[in-house]
Amino acid sequence: MSVSCSCGQRVMKLNQQISVMRKEIKNLRQMIESAGRNHKKHLTSLQSVLNNVQQEGALGRPQHKEKVREDLSLEQGSIQTVPIGYISCCFSAKNGTPRQPTICDSSRATLKINKTVFSNPQHALTGLEQYSHVWIIFLFHKNGHLGYKAKVKPPRLNGQRIGVFSTRSPHRPNALGLTLATLDSVSGDTLHLSGIDMIAGTPVLDVKPYIPDYDSPRTRTDFDLEENDGVTMCSDGVDMQTDARNSLITSDSEEVTPEEEEEQVFSPDARASILKEISDGHPQMNDMTAVLREVKNYINQRESAEEKSSLRDHSRVQTHGSQRCEPYAEMYYNKASVSKIAAWIRDPPVSALAVRFTQHAERDLKEFQPPGKQVSGRPSFQFLQGPEEAAAAIRAVLRADPRSVYRRTRCLDKLFHFTIDTAHITCWFGEDFAEVLRVRSAACTQAFEMTAGAAD
Repeated sequence: MSVSCSCGQRVMKLNQQISVMRKEIKNLRQMIESAGRNHKKHLTSLQSVLNNVQQEGALGRPQHKEKVREDLSLEQGSIQTVPIGYISCCFSAKNGTPRQPTICDSSRATLKINKTVFSNPQHALTGLEQYSHVWIIFLFHKNGHLGYKAKVKPPRLNGQRIGVFSTRSPHRPNALGLTLATLDSVSGDTLHLSGIDMIAGTPVLDVKPYIPDYDSPRTRTDFDLEENDGVTMCSDGVDMQTDARNSLITSDSEEVTPEEEEEQVFSPDARASILKEISDGHPQMNDMTAVLREVKNYINQRESAEEKSSLRDHSRVQTHGSQRCEPYAEMYYNKASVSKIAAWIRDPPVSALAVRFTQHAERDLKEFQPPGKQVSGRPSFQFLQGPEEAAAAIRAVLRADPRSVYRRTRCLDKLFHFTIDTAHITCWFGEDFAEVLRVRSAACTQAFEMTAGAAD
């Protein structure tokens, strides 16, 4: 019996060892596959650099389109990307950089187009000043490694896994980023941007104008307004056009008959005057596209609730007391123009934080001067316009909780540091708030760290 028991125990131990070995072999295979992918990417990047060097030639600049070798073809899979410029902005590190452009409107940046791309970069920007926003396509150059996974953990989901292509995670098969930035101005070969979520030194691959008519599903509509041009909507029983018509007619002291009233109001000159008065008296009616967009959304929701019944069959003249409101132009819209997003985008499990400053931090922040103003012994901002805008930017960054899931769950007792413009921020996080403890000059902080490192 003892011999059989000892044999059984040995078999169990051997089975356990075999199981452990299989797991180790599986892990080694995954590591080898990952290393192989990274190796291929490094080879591709090196090949791209070598090709660029060969194209530059003795003059040290890239050849023009007509001089590129014929064997380099997109159809043959020769995909090459060259940065058109690099971002210079108020964020120098990943810590504290907004994850989305809407978090901090006062985050400013400049993008200068390289002369190695165009001999006259300013020519490439001609006409761009006519747009208010631009798409920026860039590279996540601070990923730290080229690995990626099919599922990721977005910070807003607080550790829940979701497919990488349903997020904006920087860890992707191709580390490409896309952001919508506000275009403040264009000066020569430089773009002045705001509302950015990139760090200094980010390579930019392309810039495209933002066109709501093409890029926003809400504005991809076909409204037929020609048959009732100039007619406005009724709201709360008040006809906007009737108000303007009455004010136009009663501005004259003479009595006007109904026939003369109709002729006066609906003449071309009178209609233009009415529309101008409506616009001046009701600024919210200036943008009829926005108004009709809201009406379209309301109709879409109502059609869903009423099994997509047609509202067009029910349009008729509505009477409100003594005032008569005609239905405005019939709208023809496309169901494909209605967009939807994941529920966690607007209702994430992570709530916004309250942000507060200590008195010491407030005094520190007031020491900073606006750009261009030099006071001895006091630091100056490079992008932010002053302490008030800096405080608003810090609040915006901390309100969105810039910590990673790991820091949020494992580093609760540690201070959090980040840099915005020329200010180095020290703060800590509580249950539902963030408190700024100290604001110092980033240059002084770096000098102190270098001195401390040398002493060690």
